[in-house]
Amino acid sequence: MDDDLDDVFRERRRLLALGYRMTGTLTDAEDVVQETYLRWYRLTEAERGAIANPAGWLTTVAGRVALDLLGSARRRREQYVGPWLPEPVPAELFAGAIGSRTATTTEDPLDRITLDDDVSTALLVVLEAMTPAERVAFVLHDVFAVPFDEIAEAVGRSSAAVRQLASSARRHVRENRATAVPRAEHDRVVRAFQDATRTGEIGALLRFLAPDVELRSDGGGVVSAARNVVSGADNVARFLLGIATKNPHFTVEERQFGDGLGLVFRDEGRVHSVMNLHVEAGVITQLWVVLNPAKLTSWNPAQQEITE
Repeated sequence: MDDDLDDVFRERRRLLALGYRMTGTLTDAEDVVQETYLRWYRLTEAERGAIANPAGWLTTVAGRVALDLLGSARRRREQYVGPWLPEPVPAELFAGAIGSRTATTTEDPLDRITLDDDVSTALLVVLEAMTPAERVAFVLHDVFAVPFDEIAEAVGRSSAAVRQLASSARRHVRENRATAVPRAEHDRVVRAFQDATRTGEIGALLRFLAPDVELRSDGGGVVSAARNVVSGADNVARFLLGIATKNPHFTVEERQFGDGLGLVFRDEGRVHSVMNLHVEAGVITQLWVVLNPAKLTSWNPAQQEITE
């Protein structure tokens, strides 16, 4: 029995990786994991003993829990102050969490998109635009290799309907990934962009911004942030230089994220904000800046959580 419990507990990190892809925040991911384990412990010993693949059971139940949570989260985000962005996490946080693919299927090997352990802001933004059912179907099948019939049971739809949901979601993801540049190219552009920002000259900065670049900043109504999307190279450049001028004491450090190199801004040692960027054809097309303290608690562990 102890060995069985150890096997179940070993799934926690993988379930957290699943919950984060489903919800976009670590807090919601933790809620998904907690509820999944509660449902496991509510089973009788005989019911647990009858489950041939506990890892697969936990994965499917986590998907069902996430689907329920996404419905309420979507309503909360409709009332969110300013743009809502996924919580930034370092690239290594979930390293190895899904590599074993413990789900019990190898069906449709050519029909799944191969995704590594990294999960980018760009991908999470695409997932956020999906319906909850599309998101659950895609993450469970394409990332965690759960069979369509098991997903169908979890989401209360037919296997054919779930297959269609995953296919629709996959098209959105393919379109997003088609524009991605190699990691080395991404990092080169981000470093050049950061060097240009330090000069304080708008002309130097414009070289690395696409004409239609967009900047989104997430303060959640808790801290000062742009409540609307900042669009256009000139506007974004002036916005960034204005922030740098107002906060000359900030320190900046490079950090690897799922998107590639990103920037972490510190104010007297505490993380003030995290910036992720999307690069296409040698220029930056998207900037995502998270300032909401509730989404930076993993960067500032001593900080009390602030409800979104």
